[in-house]
Amino acid sequence: MMKLQRVRNALSDGLLSFPITDMDESGNFNLDSYRRRIQWFLEHDVSAIFVAGGTGEFFSLSQEEYRQIVFNAVEIVSGRVPVISSVGRSIVEAEAFAELAEQAGVDGLLLMPPYLTNCPRTGAMSYAKSIMQRTALPTIYYNRSNGILKAEHLAILAEECDNLVALKDGTGHIQDLNDIIKTLGDRLVYIGGVPTAEIISEAYLAIGVNTYSSAVFNFVPQLAISFYRALRAGDSPTVHKILEGFIIPFVRLRCKKAGYAVSLIKAGTTIVGKGGGSVRPPLEMPTPQETEALRLLIDWANDFVDDHEA
Repeated sequence: MMKLQRVRNALSDGLLSFPITDMDESGNFNLDSYRRRIQWFLEHDVSAIFVAGGTGEFFSLSQEEYRQIVFNAVEIVSGRVPVISSVGRSIVEAEAFAELAEQAGVDGLLLMPPYLTNCPRTGAMSYAKSIMQRTALPTIYYNRSNGILKAEHLAILAEECDNLVALKDGTGHIQDLNDIIKTLGDRLVYIGGVPTAEIISEAYLAIGVNTYSSAVFNFVPQLAISFYRALRAGDSPTVHKILEGFIIPFVRLRCKKAGYAVSLIKAGTTIVGKGGGSVRPPLEMPTPQETEALRLLIDWANDFVDDHEA
Protein backbone atom coordinates (compact mmCIF):
# COMPACT_ATOMS: atom_id res chain seq x y z
CA MET A 1 0.00 0.00 0.00
CA MET A 2 2.88 2.38 0.75
CA LYS A 3 4.39 1.74 -2.70
CA LEU A 4 1.00 2.24 -4.34
CA GLN A 5 0.48 5.58 -2.60
CA ARG A 6 4.01 6.72 -3.43
CA VAL A 7 3.40 6.00 -7.10
CA ARG A 8 0.02 7.76 -7.01
CA ASN A 9 1.60 10.84 -5.44
CA ALA A 10 4.39 10.96 -8.03
CA LEU A 11 1.93 10.62 -10.90
CA SER A 12 -0.41 13.29 -9.54
CA ASP A 13 1.98 16.22 -9.66
CA GLY A 14 5.24 16.88 -11.47
CA LEU A 15 6.76 16.24 -14.86
CA LEU A 16 7.12 12.59 -15.95
CA SER A 17 10.26 11.70 -17.89
CA PHE A 18 10.62 8.94 -20.47
CA PRO A 19 14.28 8.27 -21.39
CA ILE A 20 15.25 6.74 -24.71
CA THR A 21 17.00 3.37 -24.73
CA ASP A 22 20.62 3.78 -25.79
CA MET A 23 22.02 1.75 -28.68
CA ASP A 24 25.59 1.47 -29.96
CA GLU A 25 26.72 1.78 -33.58
CA SER A 26 25.75 -1.85 -34.23
CA GLY A 27 22.26 -1.36 -32.84
CA ASN A 28 22.95 -3.24 -29.62
CA PHE A 29 21.88 -2.00 -26.20
CA ASN A 30 24.53 0.35 -24.78
CA LEU A 31 24.46 -0.09 -21.00
CA ASP A 32 27.17 2.43 -20.14
CA SER A 33 25.50 5.19 -22.14
CA TYR A 34 22.11 4.29 -20.65
CA ARG A 35 23.42 4.49 -17.09
CA ARG A 36 24.82 7.95 -17.78
CA ARG A 37 21.46 9.02 -19.22
CA ILE A 38 19.50 7.96 -16.14
CA GLN A 39 21.98 9.79 -13.91
CA TRP A 40 21.60 12.92 -16.06
CA PHE A 41 17.81 12.72 -15.83
CA LEU A 42 18.09 12.74 -12.05
CA GLU A 43 19.93 16.06 -12.17
CA HIS A 44 16.63 17.67 -13.23
CA ASP A 45 13.28 18.15 -11.53
CA VAL A 46 11.20 15.08 -12.44
CA SER A 47 8.65 13.22 -10.34
CA ALA A 48 9.10 9.76 -11.90
CA ILE A 49 11.22 7.99 -14.51
CA PHE A 50 9.54 5.64 -17.00
CA VAL A 51 12.06 3.20 -18.46
CA ALA A 52 11.58 0.93 -21.47
CA GLY A 53 8.55 2.95 -22.51
CA GLY A 54 7.32 3.89 -25.96
CA THR A 55 10.09 6.48 -26.30
CA GLY A 56 12.41 3.76 -25.01
CA GLU A 57 11.43 1.40 -27.87
CA PHE A 58 9.89 -1.22 -25.56
CA PHE A 59 8.42 -2.95 -28.60
CA SER A 60 11.92 -3.87 -29.85
CA LEU A 61 13.62 -4.97 -26.60
CA SER A 62 14.60 -8.51 -25.71
CA GLN A 63 13.93 -9.80 -22.20
CA GLU A 64 17.66 -9.67 -21.44
CA GLU A 65 17.85 -6.03 -22.53
CA TYR A 66 14.76 -5.27 -20.46
CA ARG A 67 16.37 -6.99 -17.45
CA GLN A 68 19.48 -4.83 -17.76
CA ILE A 69 17.39 -1.69 -18.14
CA VAL A 70 15.22 -2.20 -15.06
CA PHE A 71 17.96 -3.45 -12.75
CA ASN A 72 20.34 -0.63 -13.67
CA ALA A 73 17.69 2.08 -13.57
CA VAL A 74 16.57 1.05 -10.07
CA GLU A 75 20.17 0.91 -8.89
CA ILE A 76 21.00 4.39 -10.19
CA VAL A 77 17.76 6.07 -9.11
CA SER A 78 18.19 4.53 -5.67
CA GLY A 79 14.73 5.49 -4.45
CA ARG A 80 14.96 9.20 -5.24
CA VAL A 81 11.87 9.03 -7.47
CA PRO A 82 9.66 6.10 -8.51
CA VAL A 83 10.85 3.99 -11.42
CA ILE A 84 8.09 2.74 -13.73
CA SER A 85 8.72 0.15 -16.47
CA SER A 86 6.56 -1.10 -19.30
CA VAL A 87 4.95 -4.51 -19.65
CA GLY A 88 2.87 -5.88 -22.50
CA ARG A 89 2.93 -7.68 -25.85
CA SER A 90 1.49 -11.15 -25.13
CA ILE A 91 0.17 -12.07 -21.67
CA VAL A 92 3.02 -14.56 -21.27
CA GLU A 93 5.61 -11.92 -22.15
CA ALA A 94 3.92 -9.33 -19.94
CA GLU A 95 4.10 -11.70 -16.97
CA ALA A 96 7.80 -12.33 -17.62
CA PHE A 97 8.52 -8.60 -17.86
CA ALA A 98 6.54 -7.98 -14.65
CA GLU A 99 8.54 -10.64 -12.82
CA LEU A 100 11.81 -9.02 -13.90
CA ALA A 101 10.50 -5.62 -12.80
CA GLU A 102 9.52 -6.97 -9.39
CA GLN A 103 12.92 -8.62 -8.95
CA ALA A 104 14.66 -5.36 -9.84
CA GLY A 105 12.61 -3.35 -7.34
CA VAL A 106 10.66 -1.28 -9.88
CA ASP A 107 7.93 0.81 -8.24
CA GLY A 108 5.19 0.40 -10.84
CA LEU A 109 4.25 -0.80 -14.31
CA LEU A 110 2.95 0.83 -17.48
CA LEU A 111 0.67 -1.67 -19.20
CA MET A 112 0.96 -1.36 -22.97
CA PRO A 113 -1.90 -2.40 -25.31
CA PRO A 114 -1.93 -5.92 -26.76
CA TYR A 115 0.49 -6.49 -29.59
CA LEU A 116 -0.88 -5.99 -33.13
CA THR A 117 -4.07 -8.05 -32.81
CA ASN A 118 -7.35 -6.22 -33.30
CA CYS A 119 -9.72 -7.13 -30.53
CA PRO A 120 -13.04 -6.14 -28.92
CA ARG A 121 -12.91 -3.83 -25.93
CA THR A 122 -14.04 -6.64 -23.67
CA GLY A 123 -11.07 -8.67 -24.91
CA ALA A 124 -8.67 -5.81 -24.20
CA MET A 125 -10.20 -5.56 -20.73
CA SER A 126 -9.63 -9.28 -20.13
CA TYR A 127 -6.05 -8.90 -21.36
CA ALA A 128 -5.40 -6.07 -18.90
CA LYS A 129 -7.09 -7.88 -16.02
CA SER A 130 -5.07 -11.07 -16.66
CA ILE A 131 -1.81 -9.17 -16.50
CA MET A 132 -2.65 -6.97 -13.52
CA GLN A 133 -3.82 -9.93 -11.46
CA ARG A 134 -0.45 -11.60 -12.07
CA THR A 135 1.52 -8.84 -10.34
CA ALA A 136 1.35 -6.95 -7.07
CA LEU A 137 2.95 -3.84 -8.54
CA PRO A 138 0.92 -0.62 -8.99
CA THR A 139 -0.09 -0.50 -12.64
CA ILE A 140 -0.92 2.29 -15.09
CA TYR A 141 -3.18 1.34 -17.97
CA TYR A 142 -2.08 2.92 -21.27
CA ASN A 143 -5.27 3.73 -23.17
CA ARG A 144 -4.18 3.78 -26.79
CA SER A 145 -3.98 1.96 -30.11
CA ASN A 146 -5.90 -1.35 -30.11
CA GLY A 147 -6.35 -1.28 -26.32
CA ILE A 148 -8.65 1.74 -25.97
CA LEU A 149 -11.21 1.25 -23.19
CA LYS A 150 -14.25 3.33 -22.33
CA ALA A 151 -15.35 4.47 -18.87
CA GLU A 152 -17.51 1.40 -18.26
CA HIS A 153 -14.64 -1.00 -18.93
CA LEU A 154 -12.18 0.94 -16.79
CA ALA A 155 -14.71 1.04 -13.95
CA ILE A 156 -14.81 -2.76 -14.00
CA LEU A 157 -11.01 -3.00 -14.03
CA ALA A 158 -10.76 -0.54 -11.15
CA GLU A 159 -13.22 -2.63 -9.17
CA GLU A 160 -11.51 -5.95 -9.85
CA CYS A 161 -7.83 -4.88 -9.80
CA ASP A 162 -6.79 -3.05 -6.65
CA ASN A 163 -3.35 -2.37 -8.12
CA LEU A 164 -4.75 -0.34 -11.03
CA VAL A 165 -3.52 3.08 -9.98
CA ALA A 166 -3.67 5.31 -13.05
CA LEU A 167 -4.76 5.82 -16.64
CA LYS A 168 -2.38 7.17 -19.24
CA ASP A 169 -4.29 8.69 -22.14
CA GLY A 170 -2.77 8.01 -25.55
CA THR A 171 -5.80 9.04 -27.57
CA GLY A 172 -6.15 12.80 -27.15
CA HIS A 173 -9.93 12.33 -27.26
CA ILE A 174 -10.86 14.86 -24.61
CA GLN A 175 -14.57 14.02 -24.67
CA ASP A 176 -13.99 10.35 -23.84
CA LEU A 177 -11.28 11.16 -21.32
CA ASN A 178 -13.55 13.64 -19.55
CA ASP A 179 -16.23 10.94 -19.39
CA ILE A 180 -13.71 8.57 -17.78
CA ILE A 181 -12.54 11.16 -15.26
CA LYS A 182 -16.05 12.17 -14.27
CA THR A 183 -17.10 8.51 -13.99
CA LEU A 184 -14.16 7.15 -12.00
CA GLY A 185 -13.20 10.33 -10.15
CA ASP A 186 -10.20 10.04 -7.86
CA ARG A 187 -10.12 6.23 -8.00
CA LEU A 188 -7.42 6.72 -10.65
CA VAL A 189 -4.71 9.24 -11.40
CA TYR A 190 -4.85 10.58 -14.96
CA ILE A 191 -1.78 11.19 -17.13
CA GLY A 192 -1.47 12.81 -20.54
CA GLY A 193 0.27 10.47 -22.93
CA VAL A 194 -0.24 11.49 -26.54
CA PRO A 195 2.96 12.04 -28.55
CA THR A 196 4.42 15.44 -27.60
CA ALA A 197 1.74 15.76 -24.91
CA GLU A 198 2.58 19.43 -24.41
CA ILE A 199 0.53 20.16 -27.53
CA ILE A 200 -2.77 19.49 -25.73
CA SER A 201 -1.60 20.04 -22.16
CA GLU A 202 -3.90 23.03 -21.72
CA ALA A 203 -6.93 20.89 -22.59
CA TYR A 204 -5.67 18.13 -20.31
CA LEU A 205 -5.29 20.52 -17.40
CA ALA A 206 -8.76 21.95 -17.90
CA ILE A 207 -10.37 18.56 -17.16
CA GLY A 208 -8.11 17.60 -14.28
CA VAL A 209 -5.08 15.95 -15.89
CA ASN A 210 -2.26 17.60 -13.99
CA THR A 211 0.73 15.97 -15.62
CA TYR A 212 1.93 14.21 -18.75
CA SER A 213 4.85 12.35 -20.25
CA SER A 214 7.47 14.57 -21.84
CA ALA A 215 9.61 12.94 -24.53
CA VAL A 216 11.33 16.22 -25.50
CA PHE A 217 12.75 16.25 -21.97
CA ASN A 218 15.38 13.91 -23.46
CA PHE A 219 17.09 16.79 -25.25
CA VAL A 220 15.58 20.08 -23.99
CA PRO A 221 14.94 19.30 -20.31
CA GLN A 222 14.99 22.88 -19.08
CA LEU A 223 12.49 23.97 -21.71
CA ALA A 224 10.23 21.04 -20.81
CA ILE A 225 10.39 21.97 -17.13
CA SER A 226 9.81 25.68 -17.85
CA PHE A 227 6.75 24.82 -19.91
CA TYR A 228 5.31 22.53 -17.24
CA ARG A 229 5.86 25.08 -14.48
CA ALA A 230 4.30 27.85 -16.56
CA LEU A 231 1.31 25.64 -17.37
CA ARG A 232 0.67 24.78 -13.74
CA ALA A 233 1.17 28.39 -12.63
CA GLY A 234 -1.31 29.74 -15.17
CA ASP A 235 1.44 31.70 -16.92
CA SER A 236 -0.31 31.83 -20.29
CA PRO A 237 2.18 34.15 -22.06
CA THR A 238 5.06 31.74 -21.37
CA VAL A 239 2.98 28.70 -22.31
CA HIS A 240 1.93 30.30 -25.61
CA LYS A 241 5.46 31.45 -26.43
CA ILE A 242 6.88 27.94 -26.02
CA LEU A 243 3.99 26.40 -27.92
CA GLU A 244 4.44 28.77 -30.85
CA GLY A 245 8.24 28.79 -30.87
CA PHE A 246 8.99 25.13 -30.23
CA ILE A 247 6.13 22.68 -29.58
CA ILE A 248 3.96 23.37 -32.62
CA PRO A 249 6.89 23.42 -35.11
CA PHE A 250 8.20 20.22 -33.50
CA VAL A 251 4.82 18.51 -33.84
CA ARG A 252 4.67 19.53 -37.52
CA LEU A 253 8.10 17.98 -38.01
CA ARG A 254 7.07 14.88 -36.06
CA CYS A 255 4.05 14.38 -38.33
CA LYS A 256 6.17 14.09 -41.46
CA LYS A 257 6.69 10.35 -40.99
CA ALA A 258 5.24 7.58 -38.84
CA GLY A 259 7.52 6.76 -35.92
CA TYR A 260 9.11 10.19 -35.69
CA ALA A 261 7.67 10.56 -32.17
CA VAL A 262 10.63 8.34 -31.21
CA SER A 263 13.11 8.98 -34.04
CA LEU A 264 13.21 12.76 -33.59
CA ILE A 265 13.85 12.32 -29.88
CA LYS A 266 16.90 10.19 -30.59
CA ALA A 267 18.10 12.69 -33.18
CA GLY A 268 17.65 15.46 -30.63
CA THR A 269 19.81 13.70 -28.06
CA THR A 270 22.62 13.46 -30.59
CA ILE A 271 22.36 17.17 -31.43
CA VAL A 272 22.76 18.15 -27.76
CA GLY A 273 25.67 15.77 -27.15
CA LYS A 274 23.67 13.11 -25.30
CA GLY A 275 23.34 10.71 -28.22
CA GLY A 276 21.82 7.28 -27.72
CA GLY A 277 22.31 5.84 -31.17
CA SER A 278 19.71 5.23 -33.85
CA VAL A 279 16.25 3.70 -33.65
CA ARG A 280 15.76 0.06 -34.53
CA PRO A 281 13.76 -0.97 -37.59
CA PRO A 282 10.97 -0.66 -38.52
CA LEU A 283 11.50 2.96 -37.37
CA GLU A 284 13.73 5.30 -39.38
CA MET A 285 15.90 8.23 -38.38
CA PRO A 286 15.09 11.68 -39.82
CA THR A 287 16.72 12.97 -42.99
CA PRO A 288 19.61 15.46 -42.84
CA GLN A 289 17.21 18.28 -43.74
CA GLU A 290 14.81 17.28 -40.96
CA THR A 291 17.69 16.95 -38.52
CA GLU A 292 18.79 20.48 -39.39
CA ALA A 293 15.25 21.76 -38.81
CA LEU A 294 15.33 20.08 -35.40
CA ARG A 295 18.68 21.69 -34.65
CA LEU A 296 17.19 25.12 -35.29
CA LEU A 297 14.33 24.35 -32.90
CA ILE A 298 16.81 23.28 -30.24
CA ASP A 299 18.71 26.56 -30.75
CA TRP A 300 15.43 28.41 -30.18
CA ALA A 301 14.79 26.38 -27.02
CA ASN A 302 18.25 27.11 -25.64
CA ASP A 303 17.90 30.83 -26.37
CA PHE A 304 14.51 30.86 -24.66
CA VAL A 305 15.86 29.14 -21.55
CA ASP A 306 18.83 31.51 -21.39
CA ASP A 307 16.57 34.56 -21.68
CA HIS A 308 13.98 33.13 -19.28
CA GLU A 309 16.54 32.35 -16.59
CA ALA A 310 18.43 35.63 -16.98
